[in-house]
Amino acid sequence: MLSARESRMLVPMQKTIRYSSDSILHELFEFSQTEAGQGLLQFQSLAGGRQYTHLYELTQKYVPSGSRVLDWGAGNGHFSYYLIRMGYNVTAFTLEDSRPWPFLPTGAFQFVRGDSKNPVTLPFQNDTFDAVFSVGVLEHVRETGGDESASLKEIHRVLRPGGYFICYHFPNQFSWIDFVVRLFPNRHYHPFRYSAESIRALTENAGLKLVECRRYGLLPRNEWRRLPGNLRASFLIADLVDIADACLTTVARPFCQNYYFIAKK
Repeated sequence: MLSARESRMLVPMQKTIRYSSDSILHELFEFSQTEAGQGLLQFQSLAGGRQYTHLYELTQKYVPSGSRVLDWGAGNGHFSYYLIRMGYNVTAFTLEDSRPWPFLPTGAFQFVRGDSKNPVTLPFQNDTFDAVFSVGVLEHVRETGGDESASLKEIHRVLRPGGYFICYHFPNQFSWIDFVVRLFPNRHYHPFRYSAESIRALTENAGLKLVECRRYGLLPRNEWRRLPGNLRASFLIADLVDIADACLTTVARPFCQNYYFIAKK
C-alpha cells in the first residue's frame, strides 16, 4: 500500500505530456526517500542521480519520442520510468522473479519476464524495437549463464533496421574505482571489464555498426547517498560534483569508471 505522498507522485504518470530530464531525475530522487522507493539506491542523492543525465541526453538524441523501445534487464525500473515519462512505448524485460516497481503504474508499459534457464533468448519477434537499452546489464550476462556476443546478436535480431542499441554504464578495463574496490573484502566490483577495442569487436561480431564510444565518470556517484539528508538533497552539491567530475574526466579519461556506446543496426 502506497502512502498518500507516494500516491500523489503517480498522478502525473497518467498525463501524455513530455517532461524534462531534470524533473524526472528529481522525481526519482523524491521517490527514493520513501519506504517504497528504497531500492532506488542510485537516486538517494541528487549527485548520484545525475550520473544518468548524459544517458537521458543520448536517448533524446538518437530515439524520437513515441518509439517502441526495450529496457533490456530493467533492474529496479528507474530507466523504464524515465522512458515512460518521455513518451516512449516501453517494454521492460527482466529475469527477476517479481516486479518490485511500485512507482510504475500497471498499464503504463509492457512487463516481460524472461526465462532464467535460457537468459540469452528474447521472447520477441524479429525487427520489433526502434531501440534497445542496456543500463548496467551487458557486463553481467556471463554471471547468469549468458554471453555478451550471443546477447548482442539477439538484440540485433529484435532491433528494426536503422534501430539503435544504447549501452550505458559499461565498465572500463582501466577504471581506478574498480581497481581500488578490489583491494577491500566484500565490496562490489565488476569481474568483467572492457576496452574500446573489445567493444568494437563485440558490436561488429553482432552485425552492429558502432556510432559512438566514450569513457565517462571519474567520481564514484552512489556513495553520495551516505551524506546527511539535507546534503543529499542539495542542488549545490550536485552541481559541484558534476563540475568536478567533468574537469577530472578531461584530464584522466583513461581511468574513468565506465564506457557508453551507441551501435546501429
